[in-house]
Amino acid sequence: MCEQGGVDSIWQNDRLVSRAPVLECMTELAAIAGRTRRIKFGVNVVGAALREPLLLAKQCATIDVLSEGRLLPGFGIGSPRGPEWEAMHLDPATRGRKTDEALEIIARLWKGEKLTYAGKHFSYTNASISPLPVQAELPMWIGGSSAAAVRRTAQHGTGWQAGSETPETVGQVIAAIRAASTAAGRAIDEDHYGAAFSFRFGNADDPGVAKAIAQFQARTGHDASVHFVFGDAEAIVERIASYVEHDASKFILRPVADGDEDMYAQTRRFAEEVLPRMMERWPRRGK
Repeated sequence: MCEQGGVDSIWQNDRLVSRAPVLECMTELAAIAGRTRRIKFGVNVVGAALREPLLLAKQCATIDVLSEGRLLPGFGIGSPRGPEWEAMHLDPATRGRKTDEALEIIARLWKGEKLTYAGKHFSYTNASISPLPVQAELPMWIGGSSAAAVRRTAQHGTGWQAGSETPETVGQVIAAIRAASTAAGRAIDEDHYGAAFSFRFGNADDPGVAKAIAQFQARTGHDASVHFVFGDAEAIVERIASYVEHDASKFILRPVADGDEDMYAQTRRFAEEVLPRMMERWPRRGK
């Protein structure tokens, strides 16, 4: 439906520990690769500190090969509120430093390096992967809005993707990344800054919405009333416009739905009602 409806890309969440059924994100991307021909896909974002970087680099390269170059890898440090830290006996205080090491390792492996590496958290001797990604410069999208995330994006990223940040915060982070990238002697494409929010054609009293809001607030600690948009296509487009005003040009929109059929209905309305309005309003930006 998304591929035929003109959606540019599909994005997954990363959840390793949950009571509700949640598919493992990298396995899911491989399945999407096999069921599609045009659409791109990624994870917003993979918790790099929760995963082994050699394996993660290999998974990304494999999926990029299987999809003939349609993977959009996104990496972050993971929420300190996630149950994975306790379940896996990991210290969330180390997640930033582990992520920095992991991103360096992954980037070097993608370039075909035979890697010998001695870090505080990861060590390798003559490690390499093959085949390499189809994309010669496989993108590396970075999430997070902290000062460390800004530095991480400026150092490693080819793009930045917001999670639940407000338009004002997104604008501040983008400005900080631009300044840090310049200072680091790097440049990130102007259209590689993204925003994200949840939407529903309907209202906050619809079935399943209260549960989705409670889950969002428990996972992020953020106010759902700021992140969720209810109403019609114009309401959704206007929220997108507020992010455009703060220099975002890529958007991950999450349908709030109660069950599969409702999810299909919300997604179909998005493709039929929102995308055409976006293309009319921002013709140079495309999808």
